[in-house]
Amino acid sequence: MTCIEGNSPSTTTRVPAQGRPAQRAYSSGRAERATVAVYAGDPVLRAGIVQQLRQRPEIQLLADDDAEQAQVSLVVVDQVGDDVAALLHRLRHNTATRTGLVVGTLGHGSLPRVIECGVAAVLRRAEADPDRLLHLVLALANGEGVLPGDLLGTLLTHVGSLQRAALDPRGVSLSTLNTREADMLRLVSEGLDTAEIARKTSYSERTVKNVLHEIITRLQLRNRAHAVGYALRNGLI
Repeated sequence: MTCIEGNSPSTTTRVPAQGRPAQRAYSSGRAERATVAVYAGDPVLRAGIVQQLRQRPEIQLLADDDAEQAQVSLVVVDQVGDDVAALLHRLRHNTATRTGLVVGTLGHGSLPRVIECGVAAVLRRAEADPDRLLHLVLALANGEGVLPGDLLGTLLTHVGSLQRAALDPRGVSLSTLNTREADMLRLVSEGLDTAEIARKTSYSERTVKNVLHEIITRLQLRNRAHAVGYALRNGLI
């Protein structure tokens, strides 16, 4: 990921921002511009976003050397993988910036992950026209958050499941299922046996058995079926 130099949508919902207060960069009647650093791994994605932002007088795109001083860090990706999560974590610790994500697709469980990484606004790439991009950047610069309506519902569901887990002595452990554990439980719920799960996930059968045994032991459950039922009731798979 590299930083790139350059100079009210109906599908999104503003949500209150959490964490550090942002600098109020731009509002009606003010000449200040929101400073933005763009991070993208794909040169085509990079060029498209930078070109759209460069046309807006409300926005000042920063060069690499000044990227860490940007009020808004805009991360543009196809999907959220470990490399993207690492970048988001790094940006989260930069007190000068607030982070927005322009993403092609968000896989299962990705929204809570990016929120935990400090992302305050999300926009699907298919909807990233100049007006929506401007809306997202200015919202971030003014201390607000932006999520598409359906993703806001997903986030609220996730928060609800965490609240339910907090009332259950086993809930804290369950809510920390990692991606591999959740994927394997999901495959169990689809009726796959150990060998089939191993082939599907490219892990050894021994690893599959160990992962599922760890889940069952940690959650103090009886068997795989009990673990699947418990996870389904809590909205984790």
